[in-house]
Amino acid sequence: MTRQLVSFDWAMKHLLRQKANFDILEGFLSELLEEDITIIEILESESNQDVELDKFNRVDLKAKDSQDNIVVIEVQYRGHNDYPHRILWGVSKAVTEMLHKGGGYENVKKIFSISIVYFDFGQGDDVVYHGTTRFWGRYKQKNELQLSKIQQNLYHGETITDIYPEFYIIKVNAFDDIILDPLSEWLYFMKNEKVKDEFSAKGIAEAKERFNVLKMPNRERINYDRYIEDKRTKLSVLKTARLEGLE
Repeated sequence: MTRQLVSFDWAMKHLLRQKANFDILEGFLSELLEEDITIIEILESESNQDVELDKFNRVDLKAKDSQDNIVVIEVQYRGHNDYPHRILWGVSKAVTEMLHKGGGYENVKKIFSISIVYFDFGQGDDVVYHGTTRFWGRYKQKNELQLSKIQQNLYHGETITDIYPEFYIIKVNAFDDIILDPLSEWLYFMKNEKVKDEFSAKGIAEAKERFNVLKMPNRERINYDRYIEDKRTKLSVLKTARLEGLE
């Protein structure tokens, strides 16, 4: 049996920001990052307050975990050829906002950038892609640059990868609905807006209970239905414009 749930982008914008639902966000992130994640708070973008037009460039969710890492998550339905740079922009903005608070570069925290896309992002047959930064020797090619002992104590890591941003790209439409591991249960939810009763991934049972469309208050249900219809209309307009452009 499957349960119909609210769309993941709605949950990101309206539900996962609530402290009562942190356990759901923690469950998803723990399965994706393959380590136990505890969310401390949801962060708002400081620089968005300074530039009115910047409101169109806000990430959907920005959070801090118990290790002081920053998690930036964005859900995107519309395809953009320049989307790789938008991902880079989101991380760069998170870095500069940390520096706006003052202090040295050592105050820049680890950032996890997670892009959940519903369009054909690049060329590749997998559903989840993970990217890191590593430095390899040119003449000694099996030699990876490590942090010095002082830097290791400063940053609590050993390599550049431990302190530089990591990127995750989830191509939802490429998911084939085959459940291989707990993360694929979350992918099933993102694609189908449903959760099967037998799913057992971290946080998925809580999502099934709290994101149930049928249990939403009437006013919230109306707002949700309006949101979904508006999204369908925008996607239809974009599809029509694309077809007319090709013609």
